[in-house]
Amino acid sequence: MNKVYPDPKSALDGLLFDGMTIMSGGFGLCGIPEKLIAALQGSGVKNLTVISNNAGVDDFGLGLLLQTRQIKKMVSSYVGENETFERQYLAKELELEFNPQGTLAERIRAGGAGIPGFYTKTGVGTLIAEGKEHKEFDGETYILERGLVADLSIVKAWKGDAQGNLVFRKTARNFNPMMATAGKVTVAEVEELVPVGKLDADGIHTPGIFVQRIVVGHDYEKRIEKRTIRETA
Repeated sequence: MNKVYPDPKSALDGLLFDGMTIMSGGFGLCGIPEKLIAALQGSGVKNLTVISNNAGVDDFGLGLLLQTRQIKKMVSSYVGENETFERQYLAKELELEFNPQGTLAERIRAGGAGIPGFYTKTGVGTLIAEGKEHKEFDGETYILERGLVADLSIVKAWKGDAQGNLVFRKTARNFNPMMATAGKVTVAEVEELVPVGKLDADGIHTPGIFVQRIVVGHDYEKRIEKRTIRETA
């Protein structure tokens, strides 16, 4: 089966439908699937539920899909860098399922592992716990959190091969590997496509069995949300 597609648009062809749930890798603007997000915007697909640590910034990343009002609901942990997000949420134009960051990561990992739910102490006694099952273990109260799966996962890797094996670089590894396991279909964009067998088998972060389609991206911006430079003495 050929997994390699010539461009992001064709890599998403036949996978998109209104009202679908999409997982999008990355942390802030680090390791986000820039090209696949742009292709989603161009497709016009709407009423999306997007599972992502955050929603990018106003004019980049998932912020592009907020600008065009293609996202109906975000399942996120951090939403503080996007004024469009804030404006739509306060106007009740955007739904938000807020998660502690570790809980979000574990919900995604659990979904990818076929685990429908798990108990955690995180969030007990807060708004996060409202409406969720509470249970006591060894004298401590825990809440039930559900595993997450998506119709489509889009991830960004440093290198990949034609079989879909992926290697992520440093911090860009973040949410990408676990999201690759939790999508019914996973599409990966990579900076470099190498011949099969070129990747060190011990260094592969996501095995190709989890990746159905792969595309090479070009001219990445790799923006930094907030550049902080140390002042010289």
